[in-house]
Amino acid sequence: MNIFMLGWEFPPYISGGLGTACYGLTRGLASLGHHVIFVLPQPVESQFSTHVTLRSPTVREMNALHRSFHSSEFENVEFRAIASGLQPYTTPAPDDIVADVTRGVHTSESEHAVRTQTQGFVESTQTRTQAGGGSSGPGGHYAGDMFAEVQRYARIAVEIALNETFDVVHAHDWMTYSAGIAVAAATGKPLVVHVHSTEFDRSGEHVNQRIYDLERQGVHVAQRVIAVSHLTRNILLARYAAPADRVEVVYNAITNPENHDVITPPPIGKNERIILFLGRITMQKGPEYFVAAAKMVLEYEKDVRFVMAGSGDMIRRVIELAAELGIGHKFVFTGFLRGDDVARIFKMADLYVMPSVSEPFGIAPLEALSHDVPVLISKQSGVSEVLTHALKVDFWDTHEMANKIIAVLRHPPLQNTLREHGNFEIKRLTWEDSAQNCVNVYERAIQSSRR
Repeated sequence: MNIFMLGWEFPPYISGGLGTACYGLTRGLASLGHHVIFVLPQPVESQFSTHVTLRSPTVREMNALHRSFHSSEFENVEFRAIASGLQPYTTPAPDDIVADVTRGVHTSESEHAVRTQTQGFVESTQTRTQAGGGSSGPGGHYAGDMFAEVQRYARIAVEIALNETFDVVHAHDWMTYSAGIAVAAATGKPLVVHVHSTEFDRSGEHVNQRIYDLERQGVHVAQRVIAVSHLTRNILLARYAAPADRVEVVYNAITNPENHDVITPPPIGKNERIILFLGRITMQKGPEYFVAAAKMVLEYEKDVRFVMAGSGDMIRRVIELAAELGIGHKFVFTGFLRGDDVARIFKMADLYVMPSVSEPFGIAPLEALSHDVPVLISKQSGVSEVLTHALKVDFWDTHEMANKIIAVLRHPPLQNTLREHGNFEIKRLTWEDSAQNCVNVYERAIQSSRR
């Protein structure tokens, strides 16, 4: 089968789980013998690749609108890169909202320590955000008119599609839905939209109406809708009035790391255990609940260090919160990590915590388990539907979150059981299986389109 796939994040440019999912899914489809044309919003040069070998086109193969290239790792995948400013996990900043970054804060020893440690990272994050680069969460600023970029992406995607042969259109998340609808209309091919996250996940009840409208349109126009969990499917049915018979669940998966040595950095402290938060530091991921639970844990366990790996629009607030609670000296903020740095931080961790407020799926816990790290996840996550051997807690219940963290720290047998059984559990979650489930959805979409 030939699949025309629309997305805006793929290695080496990964800001979160979506890029990882696109990577795994296309790899699974290719391994099953299917041909994928993946349309990217911006050119990708091979020298930026961290773990995927991409070949850029020659000058003869390029034109002013788009560039084509192949990856040696993806035999049946072609890439079409569009020169666009689209960025993942970003929403337009409302004109009437101005970030309060100048409020006075008191200075304490712990605050000074944490600020000294992270000052350079905060400044670089602010620079990237102001320039429109990187990623940001709800309310994050965007370089230029995002909706104009969405429409521009759609126009160029149609031009590319008219010169390709394929059986189905597969669009990932709202920024590509307009392109998917346009390509399907221009070619007569069935459309499948893949919902990795909804505007309600990203923004709570304060949704951006234009984004919501685009999401709703995509869900209703498509022949089939793929949700990454039943949690997401229920949101689509309740909030978007999606036709129940069109929405199907296909879980994400995990690529088990290759057996190669990763050099582990020296431990932070001789006797310190490490509790890890790895993800975007945004409202959706619940970083403030992680800090609140850390405060309680430190009242009973002193030899603990909390590491927050990631970037996002709440980074400054979280740093200040840790300082205000007097635990800034017990926190390490690493900034955004990729490649071997992610493997290294997992090697150091004693427990991974994902306190997400609303997590459509959540690939990071699977990555943690693949690195032999036990996990504590919020019940408000799609991944909690597929993991049995994981500690689970409501994101808002910071007392219970702290209790479970302490239990893992004090009882090594519990930690070992979670690690061993969790690692065994993820081996059944393969991208080939997810890819085959998507192919089944494609076939039903094609049949529906013919009818």
